[in-house]
Amino acid sequence: MSAEEIAQENETAPIEEKSTNLLFNKWDISEVKVNDPGLVRYVSVNSLIVPHSCGRKQKQQFSKSEMLIVERLINRLMQTEHNTGKKELTSRIVEEAFDIINKKTKKNPVEVLIDAIANSGPREETVRLKYGGINVPKSVDTAPQRRIDTALYFIAKGVSQASHKKKKSASAALADELIAAAAGDTRSFAVAKKEERERVAKSAR
Repeated sequence: MSAEEIAQENETAPIEEKSTNLLFNKWDISEVKVNDPGLVRYVSVNSLIVPHSCGRKQKQQFSKSEMLIVERLINRLMQTEHNTGKKELTSRIVEEAFDIINKKTKKNPVEVLIDAIANSGPREETVRLKYGGINVPKSVDTAPQRRIDTALYFIAKGVSQASHKKKKSASAALADELIAAAAGDTRSFAVAKKEERERVAKSAR
């Protein structure tokens, strides 16, 4: 085969394009799927290189469902006494936690995060109804959006308790919490709180 024929084959051969729009320039989330059908409409996995929408998704009440789920986790971790407003620091904590998750599980860390949220969001809660001046607890189903909000709150609180004034770093605590929650392990703070809330709701049926 001549050099000209080889050159022509190289020109006509299909070129495999690699995705350049990667989260933290590391993780391709285009193929990540939400396994819980009830959360599909409320978990966004649009691919942003840097998870920072500059507040564009906060104009309407439910527009946060369009925000990348990783950014929602970052924002939730920021809502603490020591990390308020420190988005760059919190983003670095999440990025380091994702590296640890990938090394331990060999999975896409965004997929682990979504599974952790699905396992940490309570499906049933209680409300207080007033009958003749008496407050009576009543069990109700939890809305999908509230499930995600509550799961992120439990995860953030578990990370704070595991790392504040402790030897364990925040990134390591976040990685351990997400791995345990994704597996449905009750050693996870978020899963334990979810089961506790569902247990109270079950008794109020």
